[in-house]
Amino acid sequence: MSVTPPLARKIPYTLTQHNDTRIDHYHWLRDDERTSPEVLAYLEQENHHTEQVLAPLAELQATLYQEMIARLRPDDNSVPYLKNGYWYQSRYQTGFEYALVERYADGQPEQVELLLDGNERAEGQAYYDQGQLAVSPNQQILAFAEDFVSRREYQIRFKSLSSGQLYDEVLAHTSGNLVWANDSLTLFYVHQDPETLLPYRVYRHTLGTPQAQDVLVYEEADPSFYISIYKSRSTDYVVIGAWSTITNEVSLISAHEPTTPVRLFLARQRGHEYEVEHYQNQFYVRSNKDGVNFGLYQTDNIADDTTQWHTLLAPRTEVLLEDFTLFKDWLVLEERSHGLTLLRQLYRHPLNGQQTSEHAIRFDDPTYVTWLDVNAEADSPWLRYGYSSMTQPVTLYEVNMDTQERRELKQEYAGEQFISGDYRSERIWVSARDGAQVPVSLVYRADLFSKQGRPDAATGNPLLIYGYGAYGASMDSDFSAARLSLLDRGFVYAIAHVRGGEELGRDWYEQGRLLSKQNSFNDFIDVTQALVSQGYGDKARVYAAGGSAGGLLVAGVINMAPHLYHGVVAAVPFVDVVTTMLDESIPLTTGEFDEWGNPADAQFYHYIKSYSPYDQVQAQAYPHLLVTTGFHDSQVQYWEPAKWVAKLREFKTDSNLLLLHCDMDTGHGGKSGRFEAYHELAREYAFLLELAKT
Repeated sequence: MSVTPPLARKIPYTLTQHNDTRIDHYHWLRDDERTSPEVLAYLEQENHHTEQVLAPLAELQATLYQEMIARLRPDDNSVPYLKNGYWYQSRYQTGFEYALVERYADGQPEQVELLLDGNERAEGQAYYDQGQLAVSPNQQILAFAEDFVSRREYQIRFKSLSSGQLYDEVLAHTSGNLVWANDSLTLFYVHQDPETLLPYRVYRHTLGTPQAQDVLVYEEADPSFYISIYKSRSTDYVVIGAWSTITNEVSLISAHEPTTPVRLFLARQRGHEYEVEHYQNQFYVRSNKDGVNFGLYQTDNIADDTTQWHTLLAPRTEVLLEDFTLFKDWLVLEERSHGLTLLRQLYRHPLNGQQTSEHAIRFDDPTYVTWLDVNAEADSPWLRYGYSSMTQPVTLYEVNMDTQERRELKQEYAGEQFISGDYRSERIWVSARDGAQVPVSLVYRADLFSKQGRPDAATGNPLLIYGYGAYGASMDSDFSAARLSLLDRGFVYAIAHVRGGEELGRDWYEQGRLLSKQNSFNDFIDVTQALVSQGYGDKARVYAAGGSAGGLLVAGVINMAPHLYHGVVAAVPFVDVVTTMLDESIPLTTGEFDEWGNPADAQFYHYIKSYSPYDQVQAQAYPHLLVTTGFHDSQVQYWEPAKWVAKLREFKTDSNLLLLHCDMDTGHGGKSGRFEAYHELAREYAFLLELAKT
């Protein structure tokens, strides 16, 4: 059977900006309507080629898939949480892809009420994603959002909880973000532009009326801002947040009187990021006005400036304040220091000016992640939080903030054979070329290396390095049951916490965006070289993986240092950066000018072009490549990876594998459902494991 790869036609398309001309021979692969017979035929050829090449790995892929799903409890359910007199949980039935959302009245666990059956809603659909859902304050109506296309464009429906019937109205073109007013008749939701998918309007909907009668209450005029809404902790306000990369603005609507006008909390000022909560007649504000790592402030009233804000916690140099949650007697902080997350509780009512009582929740693993779970009841003394490390599955705890009593609620199942002590994790620091210290998290089987040292790299093990490095998103060191399939076959897995994330505070992010983006690529390359030199992997069997902006990272790296890697998995990679950032009709482009820069400015144009993977493809040998995309992707349009693969085929000088898989039914997040996504991961792992044998 022939495994000759398809060759895309070359049709010159001229792009000129700032007196610089680029010829894009594969521009024709862009089809916004997704109906072109020629484009569809080409993508099917690529999929067929990938299927042919990977056919000998079918048995391995099936084995990996069975291993992965065997580490899922077939009839799993979440730990119930209490909200407004009801306990809520999601529950999976054996053999079904989607969860049942259920509740029962406090004290009546035997009377479980089904709110929504995801399997029923997904029936007959190639893709299904259940977005936000909320029960009305009077407990009678469920509002829920659904995406059937995988473009993150949701429709909102309503269900009577007394009759079980759906209301007639369907709210289309929404982000899925919704909030009930306190009258249980009014729902606020965020509307998206149908073309750009920019969430820019907030509408007020009255239950039982058509969407055409909805009232526009807020519209964002600046396309670099996204809109989202939430209800304050006090339930007194619907909070409208306008968010951009470096600037925020908050407005408020009374949840008690939903037809009253929107009130601005504090006017936006470029570079000022702030978030607002309200509880017990006080506003609490997380803000970077006094320092890049954010402080926490309190004020009695909505003010035109910050002079009335009382400082509760000043910004610190070494600690990033990521979030906070308010309770009746306690304030709980989510912080990050030296790349690791921390939880700290502070007593909100110190007596007679005495020092505030404080408790920190401490952890022992060298690299881990912790987070606040659902804490819907502010009056409760119990704080729920999650914890995971690279050797410990996700574990849900709760601690009594008054007594410090702690109890474990649930640990995720990881298979009958899993023993945490069989694996070892490490946190090391690598010196980048400019002297920056880059944290790296590692995990591997404990029997792979002796405690006295590592084997010679020439006879070592395969090494997979993952990275992201964008948007200030921190890639935390959590557990993956699926990853055990690689670790048990001798792989070392590493997360390179490169600049562009926020692992080391806000400055770590600033050093990896705009005109400093090159640091992200340099860090990843320098981490790779350091891990090999320190014996963590065989230099002939080093692999890289990244998705979306992480796909940009690894795609850029293999233009700059292709010899370091034997193979690469690039999932939904953002690779045609210049062209996309020049096109404001593409979803999400305008909101990312402060991340990558606006190439309408010559300085940013030339800088972005210098690392843009598509523009920097050249005649050289590249690693083995598996590239994945989703035909309906709204975050990274399918044609970017498709064009990149076509251009790589034209230029590369090697005979290594170059495979593209375009899922014709999905978008940015891949397959929906509990089990389906593991088919994709099993394919990627089979690809890597086969390469590691050679």
